[in-house]
Amino acid sequence: MNKKQQLFFHIHLVSDATGETLDTVARATTACYKDHEAIQHAYSLVRTSKQLERVLLEIEKQPGIVLYTMIDETLRRELETQCKKIGVPTVSILDPVITTLANYLNVESQPIIGGQHDLNADYFRRIDALNYTLIHDDGQHVDDLENADIILIGISRTSKTPTSFYLANRGVKVANIPLMPEILIPPQLEKVKNPLVVGLIASTQRIAQIRQHRLETLNEHTATQYIDKAAITRELNDMKKLCSRNNWPVLDVTRRSIEETAAAILNLFNEKKNQAQQDEIFNV
Repeated sequence: MNKKQQLFFHIHLVSDATGETLDTVARATTACYKDHEAIQHAYSLVRTSKQLERVLLEIEKQPGIVLYTMIDETLRRELETQCKKIGVPTVSILDPVITTLANYLNVESQPIIGGQHDLNADYFRRIDALNYTLIHDDGQHVDDLENADIILIGISRTSKTPTSFYLANRGVKVANIPLMPEILIPPQLEKVKNPLVVGLIASTQRIAQIRQHRLETLNEHTATQYIDKAAITRELNDMKKLCSRNNWPVLDVTRRSIEETAAAILNLFNEKKNQAQQDEIFNV
């Protein structure tokens, strides 16, 4: 049977801010069409007619659906009018949500260009979380683990660091601690009270593959316990026993993306916070 030919299409993302929202929406929606591959063209900080004119020239050269987030009414009308002439559809991705909120709250919206990136409390909370996570990556500075929101533990190659930084970008302070054979865990770990501790695991086969690839990347070809499947299984079993002893949840990341792993961890984190709030009310 012949393999299906990959089909390509152009998608233009036009924003008067950073374009992060558009990028997220574009990736989420185009992933629904496996036989089609999107060629993305991103234009950020489009705030003048001259800038929009250059964007429209690019759209005309390579026509494709246009997703946009723009506040200026004149620029919006110009974009929609010219795209209609070219024969390509346009979608203002935030309009339905903004309109629904306005109706629900019974107030007019007051959009601000790039308002989600203002230097407000949430912004500084994310910066603080990123700083904490950077300092506490890979088992560093364990003396103040109690100040973490979440502590990730796991054997080598279970995505602790990328997951930590993804969570930090959401404003969560994360420390991650590698569990290594023959090396004792920091005594502070089993004494923490406030942070949520989560163990990350993956299948033995998956970890062996990732470790093998890492050794090849480092030009190391000697067979070691690091890639021995029996040794990896023992590492995983020891970690599971540690988590069971302390009643810490364990997440299998074998088939999870970083985003999915982080979402599952945040669900656990929010459950813990909600339970703590209920306990506080009950005790009062």
